[in-house]
Amino acid sequence: MSSVAKCPECGNRNLIKDYDSGEIICSNCGYVLDDKLPDSGPEWRAFDDEQRNKRSRVGAPTTYTIHDKGLSTTIDWRRFSYTLKKMDQTKALQIYNLRKWQRRIRLSDSSERNLAFALTELSKISMSLNTPKHVLETASLIYRKALKKRLIRGRSIQGIVAASIYMACRLCGLARTLDEISKVTMMNKREIARSYRFIVKELSEFIPPVDPIVYISRFSNQLGIQGRTEEIACEIVKKAIELKLTCGRGPTGVAAAALYLASILTGNRRTQREVAEVANVTEVTVRNRYSDILKNLDIIIWV
Repeated sequence: MSSVAKCPECGNRNLIKDYDSGEIICSNCGYVLDDKLPDSGPEWRAFDDEQRNKRSRVGAPTTYTIHDKGLSTTIDWRRFSYTLKKMDQTKALQIYNLRKWQRRIRLSDSSERNLAFALTELSKISMSLNTPKHVLETASLIYRKALKKRLIRGRSIQGIVAASIYMACRLCGLARTLDEISKVTMMNKREIARSYRFIVKELSEFIPPVDPIVYISRFSNQLGIQGRTEEIACEIVKKAIELKLTCGRGPTGVAAAALYLASILTGNRRTQREVAEVANVTEVTVRNRYSDILKNLDIIIWV
């Protein structure tokens, strides 16, 4: 409503702005003062606070992968103004000094420098493992929790970073093993496992067991196996889980044995060595899991 203008017909100052129709209407006589009222609100709709925050266009979204959560300002290094005119020497020197001090202010103390270094390492590992963005966000949040509880003191930053990315993969249901993370980070597998157990204990996080089915699609793609074989392997794993044959067994070994058995049943046979190399387990492991499944699922293989 507006109290400045008034209706030219009746002189009433109580005017109604209808943004749906774009009109200014007199509340007394209904006279339309203007039918081209611009809408200054957003062009998108939001039904709750979460959607409103996501669709707001007042800046980049916050992220846990940057030490300041992306809330700082970055001064560009180019010597051009907003009108694309080249700056003079005095102005360029002033911008250079501002950029230098702004970069120093962003990392004011040692804890922020260590956090920035750790998050950079997390991004590198995530890129090497080809993990989705939400896994990197989860790993960054886990590391921040560990840093807040002072779990980093006396321990290797690289070890906690590797454990955080492995824990994030477990929480998000992504098929990544300790061997893969150890290979990417160039760290000892035992050290990563030790840091992982320590973080899980101190943060009191519930980590669900790894489902062997998540490895089926990955292994079948590497072996070049048809889709029907992959479906049968998934059914075999589901039956094994129902019979509790996976308890105390490595998920990669169970997935490899199920895939090996499915390849025999569909005639798209792969050797135990091929399956073991893809799953990064020994042939003995594949053979033992294969024997357990055959014995308990009553599957007959005709040689």
